Amino acid sequence: MRYNACVEKTFSAAHALRGYKGKCERLHGHTWKVRACVSGEQLNKLGMLVDFHDLKAWLGLAVSELDHAYINKEKHFVKINPTAENIAAYIFGNMKKRLAEFIKNGGALEYVEVWESESSSARVTE
Repeated sequence: MRYNACVEKTFSAAHALRGYKGKCERLHGHTWKVRACVSGEQLNKLGMLVDFHDLKAWLGLAVSELDHAYINKEKHFVKINPTAENIAAYIFGNMKKRLAEFIKNGGALEYVEVWESESSSARVTE
């Protein structure tokens, strides 16, 4: 049996899409929503795949430098276009580092999904 656990976090940030022809080339902001989901086959002695408190904290740390930021000016995005897809990939990589012990013990980071609006999201998996 495989178990999944997911947490969500929101943050506010602005960006502008370089090379885009349309409204999104101008500076604009979103209240971004991020969902991170992990999976594994083993539960701990308490019957949990992972403590939601810990998973939320790791996600919070993974998005902390983007919160209330102009994403284009953040180190990682100086040359990379801050699209929802690239932001999801950035958070995925950041989360993967924070989950190193969990992954070492057989767990996996299944996906990170980023919404820039209620109806538009991008998901990154491995």
